[in-house]
Amino acid sequence: MPKSSDMDHLTNASDEQLMARVTARDADAFEHLYDRYAPVTLGIIVRIVQDRTEGEEVLQESFWRVWNQAETFDPAKGPFRAWLFSIARRQALDLLRRRNVRPQAARDENEERQFEQAAAPDNVGEAAEQAIATEQMRGAMTHLPQEQLQVLELAYFGGLTRQEIARTTGLPLGTVHTRARLGLQHLRSLLGAGKNDE
Repeated sequence: MPKSSDMDHLTNASDEQLMARVTARDADAFEHLYDRYAPVTLGIIVRIVQDRTEGEEVLQESFWRVWNQAETFDPAKGPFRAWLFSIARRQALDLLRRRNVRPQAARDENEERQFEQAAAPDNVGEAAEQAIATEQMRGAMTHLPQEQLQVLELAYFGGLTRQEIARTTGLPLGTVHTRARLGLQHLRSLLGAGKNDE
């Protein structure tokens, strides 16, 4: 059991200091990082997978990777949170890819409740349109070149700025800007083509 002074030190430690201890297999430091970032990471994951139960499983898998791959974290390449969100996003997208191999399951009751809560009587059409747009966006993103997809996923699902994306990926900022612009143009083209096909 850690002493209270040690617990205070961990509470006030930076992410990088905690990760240095996690690399040395300090479970208390890992627990502090989990408590610090689990809620916001779960929020990002659930936005991607649209299911809280699956999101919680992805969260556990993501932190398991943080523990097992702690020595690969390099603070010179970007902040811990960007590294963590990148791991979580990859795990969530892997889940979506595995899910898409199987026939699409019908909406579960929880998804139905979320849809009903989002759709007040006077904006049901708007809510439905938004849900369809989200599905179209997900579908269109699978057709992007990998380098454009990486940048847009970090921005759209990871909530990172272009400067943070540059630090996380090690890419020059100009390259990030270019890939984001080309990716968005490609997306607009794909989504426009989808509308014309209807």
